[in-house]
Parts: sequence; C-alpha cells; structure tokens
Amino acid sequence: MTWLPGRDRRAEAHPGPRGDSRVTGRSVVVVGGGIAGLSAAVELAERGVQVTLLERESQLGGRVASWQVDVSGEWTPMSRGFHAFFRQYYQLRALLRRADPTLSRLRPVADYPLMLRGGPRDSFAKVARTPPFNLVTFVLQSPSFPLSALRSVDVDAALGLLDVRFPQTFTDHDGISAAQVLDRLRFPQSARHLALEVFARSFFADPSEFSGGELVAMFHTYFVGSAEGLLFDVSADDFDTALWTPLAGHLRTLGAGIRLGTEAVSMEDTGRGVRVHTGGPEGHRGEIEADAVVLATDVRPLQGLVAASPSLGDAGWRDRIASLRTAPRFAVWRRWYDRPVAPGSPDFLGTSNYGMLDNVSMVHQFEDSARDWAERHGGSVVELHAYAIPEDATHEQVRADLAANQDLLHPELVGARVLGEEWLVRHDCPLVDTSPWQERPGVATPSERVVLAGDGIRCDYPVALMERAATTGVLAANHLLAQWGGAGTTIWTAPTRPRFPGVGGLRKLVRKLPRESTT
Repeated sequence: MTWLPGRDRRAEAHPGPRGDSRVTGRSVVVVGGGIAGLSAAVELAERGVQVTLLERESQLGGRVASWQVDVSGEWTPMSRGFHAFFRQYYQLRALLRRADPTLSRLRPVADYPLMLRGGPRDSFAKVARTPPFNLVTFVLQSPSFPLSALRSVDVDAALGLLDVRFPQTFTDHDGISAAQVLDRLRFPQSARHLALEVFARSFFADPSEFSGGELVAMFHTYFVGSAEGLLFDVSADDFDTALWTPLAGHLRTLGAGIRLGTEAVSMEDTGRGVRVHTGGPEGHRGEIEADAVVLATDVRPLQGLVAASPSLGDAGWRDRIASLRTAPRFAVWRRWYDRPVAPGSPDFLGTSNYGMLDNVSMVHQFEDSARDWAERHGGSVVELHAYAIPEDATHEQVRADLAANQDLLHPELVGARVLGEEWLVRHDCPLVDTSPWQERPGVATPSERVVLAGDGIRCDYPVALMERAATTGVLAANHLLAQWGGAGTTIWTAPTRPRFPGVGGLRKLVRKLPRESTT
C-alpha cells in the first residue's frame, strides 16, 4: 500500500533530489526562526549539515510566535492571533511531527461557521470532504447559495476553478485580481462574501489587490482539488509551548545552534561561501562563516539585508526584491473578561459585513493556558481580528468598530469587566499581488550559495500561508543538498492538475453554446 501524508488518495508527490542520506563537512546559516526557517533548518540538520539558526526576536515562530504578557498580575501567553492548521498542510504537519509524532499538540475544530450580517450563516461541519461530493453538499446545504442562484453563475468561469494546471494557472492570472475573478463568476452576493471573499481576506489583503491566481489556487487546495476537507486543527496551547520549544529541542539534539535575539545585518558572498554579519539588542556584533545561507525572513528585513549586502545577486534580482510589497495593516485585539461567553459560541467565527471585523476567536476554548485562566477567573479570552485595515482608519476608529460589532455578536459580554487586553497592529505580511507571477523572487537566487524561503516566495505548487512557508523551507534545503550530492525530501501537495477528467473539454463545449445557455 502506498504511503500517503493524509486521507486524500490523490495527493501528489514531488520527489526531492537523489543522493547520499548524509552530507558531511557543510555548514549553513538560516536567517529567520519562523516556519520557513525552522523547516529548512530541520531538513538540513537531519542530513548532517551544521546549521546555525539566527532569530532577531527572543522567541521562535516568526509570525506564529507567542510570548508572555501580564494580565492582572498573572503572566499568560499572547500571540499575533489565531492560525488554522489545515489537513492539506502536508509539509507543515511533517515538520511538527519531528517533535510530536502523533500531532497530539494540535486540536481539531468541530466547525468553522461563516456569518454574513443581515444574511445567512454557513457551516462546514457536515460538508463532505471528497470532491465532487463536497461541492455538491455545500451547494445543497448552504443558505448563502440557493439553487435558484445557479442561473446567474458564469458556467465557463466556474469550470475554470476546476480546470487548473500549476504553475501555469498562476501565470494565466497575471494582472487579474481576486475581486475580478469573483466578478467573473457572478456568484450570488451572499456566496461571494461567505464562500470566497472571507478566504481571500485571510491573506490580510483586500481582494482588489490580491492575486486572482492565488485565489484560484486556494479554492483548489482547500476545496475542489483536495479530499482533506475544509475543517482544520488549532494549536492545543500557546504556540511556543505546544510547537516551537519542542521543535527547538529536536534541532538541538541534531547539533544545530539557535541564536535568539540575533539579527543578520549584512552578508557577503565570498565566492567560496558566505560571511554573515550579525547584531543584537545589546549592540554586539559578530561574523559567521558558512558554505551557504537560507534567507527566511519577512519582506522588509529581507529587503534591508539585501540592500546592505551589495555582493548578493544581480541587478535584476535585487530590483525584484526591492519591489516586494507588504499587505495592509491588520489588527489583533485580545481581551480577558471576567464573564463567560454564551454556551455554544464557536471556537472561530468568520464574519462578513460586520464593519472591519473579520473573525472572532474564543481562545479559552482551544488553548490550554487560556482555558486555565478562564476557569480560575470564571471568564473568557476573546480575540478579534481585522484584516486589510483602510489606510485612513485610526487605531481608535478600528477599536470602536471592532467593539461595536463584537457587541452585536456577543451581547452577553456587554458590560463585562476587561481584566486585561492586548492590542496589536502589524504591517509585515507579504502581499501576493497581481504582478507577473514569474517576476516574483523564487527559492533559487543568482548565487548558488543563497536561497530564499517564506510565505511570500514564489512556489510552483498550490500551497499558501503557513504551508507555503514550510514548503519553500524544504525546497530551499533541497536546493542546497542537491549541490552537495545529498538526498532531499519529497514534497506533497494537492493535485496540480484537474481532479476531474474532461473539464477542459467541457469548457470548450460551454463556450460554443449560446451565451444565454451558459448562465
């Protein structure tokens, strides 16, 4: 029986390079201790490469880190917000299994409801997981997609969601935004809000600026192209406790060095290797010599590092790095209340048309440390997210908007005492915009000794967000190992071709029909 990374028998394997199982006498500096950097570091260290991991913050995890904050005299975890660990995240889950073989530190979410203000509420709990039954059961069950609305759908555009070929599908949508893809579909407005636009905003971007190709890839990966389903897992405790501290222990047993609070400020390609210049919060500086480097940072640190390192790459590559964009600001507002929420409140609620509010998370219902706090205080830990905040909105306006919409959704908390709160606004997520896909920087660079990884890096496969970070980390390690005669790791993804045979031929037939017959 063929081994599979999940339940989908159509999951696609992309073999890594062949070679020796161990590589000796090689060293790599990995810049960035988020998912991409950890993924690359683990792959390399397990092949015998001497790895030094640099992370400028005091904890691992990057944008999926957690740290301690003081709430009414008690230390309790805080993070940048809720993250969904989908079952399609094959590389990320393989990474976490290094320190947690049974993935016991992930907890399944029973449902992922989506609510449109003044409209219906959708649920995925009873939607089938295997295509095409998931699509059929969603349409039959969804109150936001009445069967009568099928008459307005552009059949050719809808079939285009099934007729995918990666990476060509990315290129086919150059210059086309997610909003334009949605417009072409002519879905009913409620279905557009709930089934598609909510997902587009999970990239922290407005659909008018977000790549249409990425939206199609996401719809394929999470829904019509995969049998893993739309439900997901969450971290059973704060990220550092559940995920990154155990993984750091695994890395150290492999002989890797982890330097927290250490930033790469510049580097040189010496022609034989790389020299990385480091700095830290105390102003201490140093140098590390290695055979190669993996740059697995956010966009702005990457741009700063490249700008400070004139020996890296060529002019065209440096220009492409400089042109990378970040998504608009997003806000995370976590509040610790002295009052419980209403029974039956979902762990995670996606919202649409509730002002700037994009989702509500009941942190105490899935994180052990938050649950312990809530039980001690008879309260709850509630987190609000706002993505793609308008440029002209002040923090006060955003907070007022979020608070008012929370009151609509959870009137039981009106008047409750707030025992502690954390308000975060960040502007550091990559924006995968409508620029030509081929022009986006990929894992390989003009230097064989320098590779990139991260969720903003171009990848041939239909992966996104945390899974793109993990996948490009593996690809970066594979790229270096191949140069040194080492064996790499197989990448697993949803199918990169249409899951249903004959979709292309059906589209050709539809295009020949009179226009009124295709809507």
